[in-house]
Amino acid sequence: MTSSNLFVSAEGANWTNPEPGVTRRIMAYLPEMMMVEVVFEKDAVGAAHSHPHIQASYVAEGRFAVTIDGKTEILVEGGSFIVPSNLVHGVKALENGRLIDTFTPHRAEFLG
Repeated sequence: MTSSNLFVSAEGANWTNPEPGVTRRIMAYLPEMMMVEVVFEKDAVGAAHSHPHIQASYVAEGRFAVTIDGKTEILVEGGSFIVPSNLVHGVKALENGRLIDTFTPHRAEFLG
């Protein structure tokens, strides 16, 4: 499938566990963009990685140590960050938290 429905309810979500203490669901997507909700338990880590997609993330809940290209900052609810294509980045949840990630183009590997 190359896109989600135009309206996606939370009840229809398929949650996956990409890393210990981390769950995520695809909220909506088109080939050009994807929005993903990611829930972290305290001390859970989104391991350092890179990808060709541009990523913008919003801290919906909690407090995170966010590292992008070797620089780390603490972001709290209401904060955001953007990751240019191919930069190494990762996060650590300093308390239970939730990120809303957007990617352009969509992450096809998340759909498999």
